[in-house]
Amino acid sequence: MPDINLLLRNNIKKLVPYSSARDEFSGIAKTFLDANENSLGSPIPEQYNRYPDPHQTRIKELLSGIKAVPGKNIFLGNGSDECIDLLYRAFCNPGKDNTIINPPTYGMYEVSAEINDVEVRKAMLAEDFQPDLEKMAALVDENTKIIWLCSPNNPTGNAFHHQSIEMILNNFDGLVVIDEAYINFSRQQSFVRELTEYPNLVILQTLSKAWGLAGLRVGMAFASEAIVEVLNRIKPPYNISQPTQDLLLTALKETGSVNEKIREIVTMRGLLANDLAQLPSVRKVYPSDANFLLVKIDNARAVYESLLSQGIVVRDRSKIVLCDDCLRITIGKKVENEELLRALSAV
Repeated sequence: MPDINLLLRNNIKKLVPYSSARDEFSGIAKTFLDANENSLGSPIPEQYNRYPDPHQTRIKELLSGIKAVPGKNIFLGNGSDECIDLLYRAFCNPGKDNTIINPPTYGMYEVSAEINDVEVRKAMLAEDFQPDLEKMAALVDENTKIIWLCSPNNPTGNAFHHQSIEMILNNFDGLVVIDEAYINFSRQQSFVRELTEYPNLVILQTLSKAWGLAGLRVGMAFASEAIVEVLNRIKPPYNISQPTQDLLLTALKETGSVNEKIREIVTMRGLLANDLAQLPSVRKVYPSDANFLLVKIDNARAVYESLLSQGIVVRDRSKIVLCDDCLRITIGKKVENEELLRALSAV
């Protein structure tokens, strides 16, 4: 099995992390006069003059119950994008190591790699939008540190076959990161159940999609205790603000409401897919495991601009590989979906 310490950058192994009194004396001290906070408070009634819990302990306790994952295996980032960046910084040596992505896929894997001076190798998805295992295997060398798998995938909307992901996990000694941002809308089971089987597995999820908390910017990484410990060492000390933590404590108690909204979105996804398929200009509506649809349509760019002129914004994916003449359309409210259909019918 892969040894995480062998994957770590040497400077990260030697890193002495920033340590605050909140870390050193949590549960012991009652008066903190160490962090140069304003002890007289702030202009707003809430008590936000103190720094937040750097490890978001209460949030992780709630998430542990929801996700059935021990708190020691949970890392919280300022959006999943922070988790992506930290994984590069911890495990990829700039100018030396490389990473593998599967276009078309989420753009931040490549952007973050370029920021961190990490070579990006691309194994294009097959025509059915599934990973091409032979292409991926051919790209791997001794400096390949991370393989990124977005499942359900953005922008194609489909989940990858479980056995394909297992094949990668069983044959690659670097990190395998599965981005499950849209997993709540899919029939595919999360790989969080496999954490104990694969020490090199990292699963990313988010509170932006199913939980409807995009404005709070909170991403989750589920991984071995060793990987979570590394991420905690290199993250900014207070990366999740106190107002965000307070709002999360309220939101995470509303699982029933969230599940109801997920079911409603999945139902509307099916209805919208059927209605779109009836339009003469629509050539294909791809099956989706996410809260959006990838739609192949005649003259996609012209349709995109027509919608934009009417104040309707969708995502033009027509210029990226395997998505010729495709628009990515988020499932909106019922009235928004109806407005979209009327506009497309008139094009």
